[in-house]
Amino acid sequence: MTISDYGYVPNTENLPGIPARVTAVHKERYEIVCDYGITHARLKTKAYYSGCAEFPTTGDFVMIHYIPNGDSQILATLPRRTFFSRREPGPVPRDQAVAANFDYVFLMQSLNMDFNPKRLERYLTIAWQSGATPVILLTKADLAEDYWEYLSAVERVAAGVNVHVVSAHTGYGLERLNAYLQPGKTVVFLGSSGVGKSSLVNVLAGEDIMTVNGIREDDSKGRHTTTHRQLIRLKSGVMIIDTPGMRELGMWDVSEGLGEAFADVERFVGKCRFRDCRHIAEPGCAVKAAIDSGELDIARWESYRKLKEESVDREEMLRRKREWSKGVAKFSKERKKALH
Repeated sequence: MTISDYGYVPNTENLPGIPARVTAVHKERYEIVCDYGITHARLKTKAYYSGCAEFPTTGDFVMIHYIPNGDSQILATLPRRTFFSRREPGPVPRDQAVAANFDYVFLMQSLNMDFNPKRLERYLTIAWQSGATPVILLTKADLAEDYWEYLSAVERVAAGVNVHVVSAHTGYGLERLNAYLQPGKTVVFLGSSGVGKSSLVNVLAGEDIMTVNGIREDDSKGRHTTTHRQLIRLKSGVMIIDTPGMRELGMWDVSEGLGEAFADVERFVGKCRFRDCRHIAEPGCAVKAAIDSGELDIARWESYRKLKEESVDREEMLRRKREWSKGVAKFSKERKKALH
């Protein structure tokens, strides 16, 4: 087994160390795989805490200084092909990395009481923003007598996205996933707790490699099974990044993702008479006219507007993060002076 089996493609960068891929993150310790096998590593403190490098996440390719009988040292994070993050709440805004370097995002919704088109709109926006291809999986088909109503709801919010109805319990529809599950490809599983991510991983792997928990009968909501993001390489050569169930996904700048996920809305946004139109009561508002005529679903407009307002500009986040880092560094420096 070599790092190439984990999707690494040699590049022309002349960096010290050898390449590795991050398979899991445990606070300040990283599980990695390289040509020497599976091992652990820690960050080279100066390179990362000075703000000069992106902190690695699951799926990242990194350069390491390999240490045979201890934790290796991560020297640099290599450029990402695709990247998925979410906004972390708190007084200081932080961009929480979720996964990197994947080809497809399997957006999973179960065919039970937990089915939620609004959440799917949010997932779609972030999936498109990542640069990868979203694929919608409607899981637990064995629990639905008639899933056409669910399909209709998905098609209203996800035009042009491939949708597959599957069941890990019966195997229904799984053969249609073969087009995505090719050797060397990496797939992110994204969905709420109890949606069936772990069950599907086990079926695709052909063995029980993930713990499976049940769901609450009163509301069909699941208990957390996955507690951290983990990259798993199946015997077929496919790599899967399983994520903890996330009901809420705070977002940064998702302008590209919104354009893809809400193409039906954005085709009206730029056609108003006034460039600064707020789409409330201004004359010549193309959005309001489309809603009045029935060309635009008001529910889709409200979803778009809400996600647009929630999105925080990434450059502003980085500016505030730099200011916070400078403040911490200044405080530390002053404290050291006071102690001496």
